[in-house]
Amino acid sequence: MTESDQQAQQAGAARDGQSLRPQDHPLRARIAAEVHARPFESMAGPLRVSHLAVKSGERHSQAVSEHLARLCEPAGITPPAMDADFFRADIDGLRLRWERHTEFRNYTFTATGGGDGDDPFSGMPVARLPGEWLRGIPGQCVAAAHLVLEAQIDPDRDAGIVARLFDPESVVGSEVLNGAAVVWTDFRLHGDGFSRILVQDRSLTPRQTGRLVQTILEIETYRLMALLAFPLAREVGADLRTLDIGLGELTDRMPEAQGPDSERLLLAELSDLAARLEQVVSRTGYRFGAAKAYYALIQRRIEGLRERPVTGLQSISEFMERRLAPAMNTCLASEERQAQIAKRLTRAGNLLRTRVDVAMEAQNVDLLQSMDRRSRLQLRLQETVEGLSILVLSYYGAGLFSYFLTGLDRTGWLGPLGVAYDPKVVVGLSVPVIAIFVWVGVRLARRRFGADG
Repeated sequence: MTESDQQAQQAGAARDGQSLRPQDHPLRARIAAEVHARPFESMAGPLRVSHLAVKSGERHSQAVSEHLARLCEPAGITPPAMDADFFRADIDGLRLRWERHTEFRNYTFTATGGGDGDDPFSGMPVARLPGEWLRGIPGQCVAAAHLVLEAQIDPDRDAGIVARLFDPESVVGSEVLNGAAVVWTDFRLHGDGFSRILVQDRSLTPRQTGRLVQTILEIETYRLMALLAFPLAREVGADLRTLDIGLGELTDRMPEAQGPDSERLLLAELSDLAARLEQVVSRTGYRFGAAKAYYALIQRRIEGLRERPVTGLQSISEFMERRLAPAMNTCLASEERQAQIAKRLTRAGNLLRTRVDVAMEAQNVDLLQSMDRRSRLQLRLQETVEGLSILVLSYYGAGLFSYFLTGLDRTGWLGPLGVAYDPKVVVGLSVPVIAIFVWVGVRLARRRFGADG
């Protein structure tokens, strides 16, 4: 049964079983297939592997797809879709395994058969690929490794041969999978720009072989991807020292600041330090987070090797503990230092803002007290003016009443009635009455204006 027949059979079974369960979640098929997205290969030695890890982003997806097509189509092979995460095919006697990860893409080429006995790393698979195609892979190469797996029937490598293949000062070796194989490497770039890994098969099964090869290549790739953060950590170290010193000097000046102007100046300087720290965090945040994730993957992969020491050599785990762990600790220390500076900036900013707020509240209290004093003064002036207004209005009211009585007397209208009066006396007696009416009118007017306001 071909692979397409199997897929058709599975699709038919899925349709038949659809009536036996509720409607599928839109992501069900995708998440169920995720754990099977990059399966292990079953392989047996002797074999040679060339592995490339190329850092590229999503903007390279179309270019990567077109580039793979230039390798696959001449061999009559359908290239992977642009959104594919995994692809494998046999091309001109080479087994191509291609994987897409978040930050990089893996190109792994496998050829069966061993190399020259004296130089097992001769005739590696990449030598059989077009050089122009290799140089044209979109992105930047981060990891490049040659792995040679020698068969169980091959003679064991002695220390002299291993020393000739690797740097004697850096070579590491371990028995892995409880002694089923021996691995040697030096984690160095050799003359061709590739690192070298030699595996001696003792009792590996084909599936163990595939898992071991993939695990070792993942360790090499993740090691270099994790180390991308180390130069950045050293680079921002000077910036963090400058920020630390500047924050210390600003904190020392805080008790000497007197008045809102000096405090606002310190607050502006503090905001500038915070902006510069944010620039550092934006440069390093993603890279440091990725480094921690890669380092955790390395540790899990090494645990899965189930190492046993080789006499006279440090193991892979010891090498990572002595060489990789300090670099990762440097990155973690830089990240923690950024967090500590951010906390100090926050505390200093809160203190300064509190001082500025207290000063502003004191100013507001003084302003309110001044406004209260002015209000009371205005009220007294208003009452004084109101009293004067009553006097003035009463005076003019009495004058108008006097004119009225004088005119009435001259017309003689009251003569026939036998009413005799002195206008001056009547005006004098009417002044209190006029004053009362004026006072009542002013009060009513003030109440009406107060209600409208």
